[in-house]
Amino acid sequence: MGGARARPARRAGRARRPARVRGAERHVGPGGGTVAAATTSLPERAEEGRNYDYRYVWIRDQAYIGQSAAATGPYELLDGSLRFVTERLIEHGPGLAPAYTATAGPVPDQRTLDLPGYPGGFDVVGNRVNRQFQLDVFGESLLLIAAGVRHDRIGAEAWRAALIAADAIEAHYRDGDAGIWELHKDRWAHSRLICAAGLRAAAAAAPAGSAGAAARWAALADRIVAETAADSLHPSGRWQRSPSDPRVDTALLLSAIRGALPADDPRTTATLRAVRADLVQDHFAYRFRHGTRPLQDAEGAFLLCGFVMALAEHQQGDAVEAVRWFERNRAACGPPGLYAEEFDVAQRQMRGNLPQAFVHALLLEAATTLAGAG
Repeated sequence: MGGARARPARRAGRARRPARVRGAERHVGPGGGTVAAATTSLPERAEEGRNYDYRYVWIRDQAYIGQSAAATGPYELLDGSLRFVTERLIEHGPGLAPAYTATAGPVPDQRTLDLPGYPGGFDVVGNRVNRQFQLDVFGESLLLIAAGVRHDRIGAEAWRAALIAADAIEAHYRDGDAGIWELHKDRWAHSRLICAAGLRAAAAAAPAGSAGAAARWAALADRIVAETAADSLHPSGRWQRSPSDPRVDTALLLSAIRGALPADDPRTTATLRAVRADLVQDHFAYRFRHGTRPLQDAEGAFLLCGFVMALAEHQQGDAVEAVRWFERNRAACGPPGLYAEEFDVAQRQMRGNLPQAFVHALLLEAATTLAGAG
């Protein structure tokens, strides 16, 4: 997502289901893993060294894809995501990597090739995400498993994986991690709040006979939210990125969307107001501010964030604004209907590798959610 990241997908899609996540259906392997992108080294910003290889399976992306499939059905993509994530949790436990190859192997170290690459960039293979710890993937895994429970798609192995994920959160939620945007190590508020959301979802979905675990997870979620509020609540009442970073971040909206806090919690509404005021341009959303530079000078708008805004506005009951966000970001695709990670608002061009799976996943989830609301 920022210095390491990943996204898009492939799978043998059936012709009778053309409306499914086209960018995420094309790159699913036999083990259920969906690679983040089909390409490598398409630069996000020319001549700035921001070239990445996203041809790997990110655990976070798998959770997004599975939840989008759970929202709409049929459930093949949900089943594949559940299989890939639960197998990795059982195999690696608290050592769960942020990303794997399509065959569930380790992501190779990043290196450059002696090739010119795309104009404005250079060829890169591998990804330094292989050296990161990302706390939020455990929360996302629990959210995915809970979605599987709602559709009766899981068995005993998935609950074994849920126990592993919850234990990893309890052991490490006070540790620093690279966060959703894969940056420097910090105690990112988003990582902790998504873990709280995952714990709440897992507690609500716990099978009969698991009341003790469910109560423990719910209490841990409360503790995580309270501790995050103690060190990462901005004086204005909104969430801030980390104890040492007072900026707002669009990813912080996901905590309420996923159920860590109620929609009407003052921290939820204050964070949405701050994102609207500071990170929005022409109904496109940016991740966070990079210093004092204008938003568009630092990077492109993140289409994932645009669809998150649609879900956040919908959650607040503003149907018209939710549709505005959805339609504006839905239009930021190429002729085949595929999306990159970023969109240059000034030049009206896509930026980065293509197709970006997590963008397609949030597009589908937002479309289904808004359509269900009429």
